[in-house]
Amino acid sequence: MEIFLAKPRGFCAGVKRAIAVVNQALEKYGAPVYVLHEIVHNTHVVGTLADKGAVFVETLEDIPTGAITIFSAHGVAKAVEDRAESLGLHTIDATCPLVSRVHRRVARLNKIDYDVLIIGHRNHPEVEGTYGRADGRVHILSSKEDINRLNIEDSSKVGYVTQTTLSMDDAGRLIDLLKKKYPEIDIPDRSDICYATQNRQTAVRKLARDVDLFLVVGSKNSSNSNRLREVADNQGVKAYLIDTADEIDPSWLKGVEKIGITAGASAPEVLVEEVIARLQEHEPGSIREMDGTEEFTRFSLPPFPDFI
Repeated sequence: MEIFLAKPRGFCAGVKRAIAVVNQALEKYGAPVYVLHEIVHNTHVVGTLADKGAVFVETLEDIPTGAITIFSAHGVAKAVEDRAESLGLHTIDATCPLVSRVHRRVARLNKIDYDVLIIGHRNHPEVEGTYGRADGRVHILSSKEDINRLNIEDSSKVGYVTQTTLSMDDAGRLIDLLKKKYPEIDIPDRSDICYATQNRQTAVRKLARDVDLFLVVGSKNSSNSNRLREVADNQGVKAYLIDTADEIDPSWLKGVEKIGITAGASAPEVLVEEVIARLQEHEPGSIREMDGTEEFTRFSLPPFPDFI
């Protein structure tokens, strides 16, 4: 049995930054520090940070007055920022800079009285945060039916943004429909789908052609990890999304000679190593990493004020 590792895989710059924000806050301020929602969508990462003293909450009201409060990498609505201030919380923003760029575009389009179309998954934290940055007309589109129902008063004043972790293929199909319906639609200077999402999907698409089975390491609530499984599946190879090596079903491996492995942008490499070790226990074989894009993007950390 041969194991092929997709490249790139695992942590992106935005995830590394978000995790570093929590670790730095714990070091500077001491435990506990509070995080609104999961800092990134990975159970291993959240559990590790919780063991260090991070407390993950679902509402601001769960946080004591005056506590250090971190907004997750997915971003939050302006109303959430305002509510945190009214509750007397000391906030640090770990929003991925690429998500913040989408927020700024929403604000710019609204400022010139454009309808903003957000292509993304309803109820996903990033989409909710982006929707909540709007100061004007805004619409969430998740399907062809949503586009068909869309009624814009002035078709010459409309622009779109996308969730950063979408499938490039799915987003492309919806964008093509929008361009047909609104030929004058304002197009972003570059894709809102982040470089890491694009690189990982491209690697999986390429590798999937040469393997019998694909394992994607990532949590079930991770959008980008789910998209990687879909990309492999769309190439005609059986693909599974697993949080840990313990989720591997031995029956998946029957008759399999070549296995592809990747990891979502919020999944640490240690989980990939555990998956490889489990597969090697089942049947020892060669391990090879594919040629792929090298990623050098780094994001600086936000300021850590001396809160009084």
